Amino acid sequence: MPDIPGPTSHSYFSQRLRLHYVDWGNPEAPPLLLIHGGRDHCRNWDWIAEALRADYHIIAPDLRGHGDSQWVTGGSYSFAEFVYDIAQLIHQTGMAPVTIVGHSLGGGISLRYAGVYPDNVTKVIAIEGLGPGPDKQRERTETPIQPRLRDWIEEVRDLSSRIPKRYKTLDEAFQRMQAANPHLRPDQARHLTTHGVNQNEDGTYSWKFDNYFRTHTPYGISVAETHELWSKITCPILHLRGLDSWSTDPRKDERAACFKNAQYVEYENAGHWVHHDQLDGVLSAARAFLAE
Repeated sequence: MPDIPGPTSHSYFSQRLRLHYVDWGNPEAPPLLLIHGGRDHCRNWDWIAEALRADYHIIAPDLRGHGDSQWVTGGSYSFAEFVYDIAQLIHQTGMAPVTIVGHSLGGGISLRYAGVYPDNVTKVIAIEGLGPGPDKQRERTETPIQPRLRDWIEEVRDLSSRIPKRYKTLDEAFQRMQAANPHLRPDQARHLTTHGVNQNEDGTYSWKFDNYFRTHTPYGISVAETHELWSKITCPILHLRGLDSWSTDPRKDERAACFKNAQYVEYENAGHWVHHDQLDGVLSAARAFLAE
């Protein structure tokens, strides 16, 4: 493979949105899709991509409302729309069948897509990709529609008057990134910050993601429907979890029973961003799983 210094940027369209992705080259190799989490961006995968690019054709998208992809007019972000975007990316690039690695929200999208199109996915690595425990999710989705809709209206109205945080310098934004995840090395935090901000006209810096993403839509795929989709997945799955994270062990509730062929690996000294906190361990587990 030619020595390419970095990924190339591309765009595709989904529901009239211009969405961005980076392509790490090596198009003759098996396809590997990397999907980031909420309030993140595609360049958070750079360390994983650098390590695996010789063996895979890696594409990493910016989800709608994130990174260099467009924000949604109206500000509603649901799982169905995110899954549609990934379905469009795979369809338009001809990547299927594809292996998918997803973190957090990206893991949730990956697993739902694999349930909708099981023949299109060869393997999934879900890093902290199951979301809150089922009881927490039911608490949200089973709230009666009147208070749920009212709370959403108030939340969106509040966000409409919220000005995106502005940092006077790039270093100030870097310090915020470092504080948000103390497991990050300084070089990791600076890299994530550099690719995660835009410079405003007045010279300050703001995060690229849309603040409206912070809301939870008052409708969506229920817990039972999510479990049904997971049960449709036919490919092997590797679940990775950090022991310092807020996530709970799916083997201690009904979620593990939804998956026909799943492995589980846990990491000490790792929070929600396991692939940053324990990069070598994640790469070792990923390589072994993908080689099976």
